[in-house]
Amino acid sequence: MIYYASVILTRHAYCTYLLHTTDKIILFEEKNFQGRSYECMSDCADMSSYLSRCQSCRVESGCFMIYERPNFMGNQHFLRRGEYPDYLNLIGLSSGIKSCRMISMHRGQFRIKIFERENLSGQMNELIDDCDNITERFGMSECLSCQVMEGNWLLFEQPNLRGKMLFVRPGEHRSFREMGLSNTRFMSMRRITDSCQ
Repeated sequence: MIYYASVILTRHAYCTYLLHTTDKIILFEEKNFQGRSYECMSDCADMSSYLSRCQSCRVESGCFMIYERPNFMGNQHFLRRGEYPDYLNLIGLSSGIKSCRMISMHRGQFRIKIFERENLSGQMNELIDDCDNITERFGMSECLSCQVMEGNWLLFEQPNLRGKMLFVRPGEHRSFREMGLSNTRFMSMRRITDSCQ
């Protein structure tokens, strides 16, 4: 019986390993996939270790967040499978990609508590689904901190999932300013439910 259980665990661990090792983004120094490249299959806190700059990318599988500064700071954007030859200027990352984070897919419930003030204070509301406008839905003027209970979420600075975005995963996020964002006010949010394949 003990042997049987260990086989099941080993098989589950192997399937988990396969799921995560298939996620891959290829980053290029120049626009249109030119110049030196770097293949990334996990989080990368500082691209300068591999490339002098990064101006285009190709997501071969999975989902990634890309950041304008090292250590997952500053403006960021969500990318799913596809090619991004000159997309960075359009999304406000004109200085290029400095770090990236792989997003593991969450299976199950989604739950987030959003707070009107920093340090998880002020008016609080709990979400288990997407919200296009927190003012219309809850009467909140803004969201300045959050606590993610389950799942991965994207927060947007404007209603209807527009404007700059912020990726948050399970844990307490007491101040969005600490994540290197100049604008810390978020007005809409959605769950990351994409299969990303």
